[in-house]
Amino acid sequence: MFKATHRLARISPRKVRPLADLVRGKLADEALDILRFQPQRGARLLEEVIKSAIGNSQDSEQNQGRAASQQALFVAEARVDGGPIIKRFRPRARGSAFPILKRTCHIHVTLEELQG
Repeated sequence: MFKATHRLARISPRKVRPLADLVRGKLADEALDILRFQPQRGARLLEEVIKSAIGNSQDSEQNQGRAASQQALFVAEARVDGGPIIKRFRPRARGSAFPILKRTCHIHVTLEELQG
């Protein structure tokens, strides 16, 4: 099991979750190909996290001297959690103010090896 996380990503979790649903359960290479052709900014962020998890699988120091084959990895978990919300206020007419919520998210990806 190989993990990677992007914490405090400055994008709403609502925008990244549909992309995580697209790649969950797919082979890692196939997931990267799917995300490469998605126009959304969240696809770039998710793509980087998957690449990081693949890099973690190749690092023999983290994995007791063994490296996993990149073709045998699949996305076991792709989770997008809400992070802290940055609150700002926008001045409006007659001295009132409207809140602006700048949302952040935590992107978690777990890769596992195919058995067999």
